[in-house]
Amino acid sequence: MTCSTTKPSGTKPSGTDFLATGRRVIRRESEALDILADELNGSFGQAVEMIMAATGRVIVSGMGKSGHIARKIAATFASTGTPAQFVHPAEASHGDLGMVMQGDVVLVLSNSGETSELADIIAHTRRFGIPLIGVAARAGSTLLRQSDVAILLPQAPEACETGIVPTTSTTMTLALGDALAIALMEHRAFTPEHFRVFHPGGKLGAKLLRVRDLMHADLPLIEADRPMSEALLAISQKGFGVVGVTEAGALAGIITDGDLRRHMDGLLSLTAGAVMTRNPRTVAPEALAETAVNLMNDRMITCLFVVAPEAPGQALGIVHIHDCLRAGVV
Repeated sequence: MTCSTTKPSGTKPSGTDFLATGRRVIRRESEALDILADELNGSFGQAVEMIMAATGRVIVSGMGKSGHIARKIAATFASTGTPAQFVHPAEASHGDLGMVMQGDVVLVLSNSGETSELADIIAHTRRFGIPLIGVAARAGSTLLRQSDVAILLPQAPEACETGIVPTTSTTMTLALGDALAIALMEHRAFTPEHFRVFHPGGKLGAKLLRVRDLMHADLPLIEADRPMSEALLAISQKGFGVVGVTEAGALAGIITDGDLRRHMDGLLSLTAGAVMTRNPRTVAPEALAETAVNLMNDRMITCLFVVAPEAPGQALGIVHIHDCLRAGVV
């Protein structure tokens, strides 16, 4: 059975029909999320407090489509500072109940609240006094009656016209899981730096890299009163294509290829201070590497000196755009 409306035999659906179906589905699920937001009540806050009080993990379980949602919720919890694990209810009945311990909180998802495969994991929580949060769409269902905190999903039609395919209900459950995770994350003041600890790889890890993670500490620096012959040597030796110029130990300027071209006549008779561009653009070590890339792109430059805000003028490092690109920061 499909979720499309019945059409006369031999009639081929048009692109317009498909588009109308897509819009109907998305709007129906969006309307259900609005209802869920409006009907969210004190049980949501109780669930957050119960998870906050746990000394162990959040065990998330569900069967069928609810099980797929439960896996995602557990992953979201784990990546945002709330230790969590998915336990399949059927496997729980064959030994995996040993994963559910004192100190844990169990979050069970079931649209009907009567899924038979959940019976053993529910009974386990009751037998050992393990806090249980139930999420279901039927008031008075076994799951909600047995739960310490019961979250009732609002009545909303499934996106399928037949009303039998879990669509709207799973979308609401997924959104509810996200809401729990973000509420916990904000209460714990979970920062992007914490997030990066759990996401060190891929594009997300790259976006959360700090300048200090990529900067070089072996700096190309020269005093302002030194001759340009020494400045050229420093540019060649370090390989960044620039040299920082210091006055009394503080970064006062920078010499780039453009500065060399502008002072080509009599270049070797000049000092570094005479050639440098003053007040160069710098970046803080705690800034996101993505911010450094944006600064370099805006100024059409290839590197930035790294200066700590608490130590104005003291160059701590240098970051090159090639380092950022190699790390996947774009």
